[in-house]
Amino acid sequence: MSRTVLTFGTFDVFHVGHLRVIERAAQQGDRLVVGVSSDALNLSKKGREPVFSQAERLAIVAALKPVDEVFVEESLELKRHYIETYAADVLVMGDDWAGRFDEFEDICEVVYLPRTPAISTTALIEKISAGTF
Repeated sequence: MSRTVLTFGTFDVFHVGHLRVIERAAQQGDRLVVGVSSDALNLSKKGREPVFSQAERLAIVAALKPVDEVFVEESLELKRHYIETYAADVLVMGDDWAGRFDEFEDICEVVYLPRTPAISTTALIEKISAGTF
């Protein structure tokens, strides 16, 4: 029986941490679906516009070998809807969200993966802006 895995992210200024979480999410099942945060959602979550546009981020994530399907995540409040729409057996999130999505254990397995140490998009943007990259 095939297992569908669902994960989410902004995936702005794509880096090895993004790649690792996608690879590890893909190992949780047979089919990986990735929700890429819309520009508006990213602005509301992080208080800044993404460096790369929604269309560019979708294209980057869709081109990755482990990814079977991508879609635009419009709202954090629609997680249950997305899980049901894509018939996800597993929801994978970074451990910075640990416990926040346990409410979906009634419809799928919820797995929190550790983040890749010492790398973040915010830190990269700050280094680039400061000219210290």
